[in-house]
Amino acid sequence: MARVINWLRQTPLDTNGSRLGHADDHPGFADPAYVRRRDAIVAAAEGHRVGDPSPPVRYRESEHSTWRTVHAALTRAQEGRVCRAVTRAREAAPVPADGVPQHEEVSDRLQPLGGFRFTLAGGIVPNKRFLGAMADGYFHAVQYVRHPAVPLYTPEPDVLHDVFGHGTHLCDPWFADLYRTVGRAAARVESDDALDLISRVYWFTLEYGIAYEDGQPKAYGAALLSSYGELEHFARADIRPFDIPELVRLPYQVAGYQPVLYAVDSLPRLAEHLHGFLDDFDEDTRDRHGLPALPERGFMGRPR
Repeated sequence: MARVINWLRQTPLDTNGSRLGHADDHPGFADPAYVRRRDAIVAAAEGHRVGDPSPPVRYRESEHSTWRTVHAALTRAQEGRVCRAVTRAREAAPVPADGVPQHEEVSDRLQPLGGFRFTLAGGIVPNKRFLGAMADGYFHAVQYVRHPAVPLYTPEPDVLHDVFGHGTHLCDPWFADLYRTVGRAAARVESDDALDLISRVYWFTLEYGIAYEDGQPKAYGAALLSSYGELEHFARADIRPFDIPELVRLPYQVAGYQPVLYAVDSLPRLAEHLHGFLDDFDEDTRDRHGLPALPERGFMGRPR
């Protein structure tokens, strides 16, 4: 989508319960040396065509160290908080614990498992490109690593979010089918309104979705799986029954943790909901379902 950048203006809690501060003050934006490094990596995405190989990045030891720290923290934080299907997928996912992998290295292992490859992103990716590429088995992903000073909080999605979060999904054929379902719907439409409607459904499912297991809410959305703070917090959110007409009316949250999440009553029901809404999605879907005009659009896509 232009991907929902909820991360950009969060002020989350750290592990001691203290506020980490406004995103503008985060070293990921305020440290000139880090910004130069990130921008140098992002520059490779200029003119990148969907499906072209991602160029290799010579990662620094500090970046590998950050990856190891976050990977270990997320693995611990997921215990007891994620759906069993996610745990099984994570065990099969090509997500190393010891350092930052290359896009192509991960893609070469994802493709035979779920039929997906990463395609390079560095800046804003319009909804049509971001969502539509999923129909052909491509997921836009960045290559830079979050700032090492605050490894458990990033003000923008990074390679950890994409590989640890979405990579876990995309190695699993069941989840990969849902990404393709989103992509096929986006490929059939052109209007901003229709694409935004799809993006909202994607946001509250494959990014921030939860499902009930054994009577408890469990995370399955990639933004939850890759966020230490969200994993700690989501059970305290306003958890509402999954309802597409309601969730598409909700503007994206851009300050703090997600206050409202939508839960399916079981993970298998998610496929029924998404296929039921998206398999015949077209420019008239909003009117056909009696959905109101959408509120102010959120911001989805790759980070700035």
